[in-house]
Amino acid sequence: MATTDPRPCSIADTLALVGEKYSLLVLREVCLGNGRFDQLVRNTGAPRDVLATRLRRLVDAGILKKRAYSDRPQRFEYHPTEAGLELEPVLMTLKEWGDKHVRGGTDLPMAIEHTCGNELVAVVTCTACGKPVRHEDLTAHPQAPGWTVRGPITA
Repeated sequence: MATTDPRPCSIADTLALVGEKYSLLVLREVCLGNGRFDQLVRNTGAPRDVLATRLRRLVDAGILKKRAYSDRPQRFEYHPTEAGLELEPVLMTLKEWGDKHVRGGTDLPMAIEHTCGNELVAVVTCTACGKPVRHEDLTAHPQAPGWTVRGPITA
């Protein structure tokens, strides 16, 4: 293994699909029910050509599906797939982080209500014990051959 290769990483692989500007904003809008092209242009601020490219990439990756809603002229709307819906918690935690660290907890642009009637506060929890995840409670165990937590094993 060349030491110039980056660490094998599911985060990097995911960012290759959804890390481009506007991709998660498109997913936000589609999850809010705004899946038509003109709605996506307006609500994300994406240039039309960039948006068309992002939509094609998200459909090809299986994150979104497109359905025709008009034959003449042919027009499509976009909906999240199961994989797309599984990214929704990522959107909620990004929103939570932005509300706190970018907006300082004031002048928040959106509240998300849970079915219990309360505002959602996104927290990552361990499915085994149910406790909130804290940095100090985590231990990484690299699974990629030739890698340790600190980096590649040198020969």
